[in-house]
Amino acid sequence: MGLISGILLLPLAPVRGVVWVAEKVNEQADREMHDPGVLRAQLAALNQELEDGNVSLEEFEREEEALLERLHVTRARSVRNDRR
Repeated sequence: MGLISGILLLPLAPVRGVVWVAEKVNEQADREMHDPGVLRAQLAALNQELEDGNVSLEEFEREEEALLERLHVTRARSVRNDRR
């Protein structure tokens, strides 16, 4: 980037910084959402909540299904990426 374009684009620097931070936060959230270890820990915690009586069987089954679906998607992504 040249001196002139750098000076002209200087007012946009804070916007670019905010966009960069938002992208990094999004990437981290995506990694956590699809991390098999995190998903297994959430399943274990959900099982404990059921055993402790803190969630109903309906709620447990609904949450478990969602977590297992995310785990399945994560594994499918991993297999696709390994094939590349």
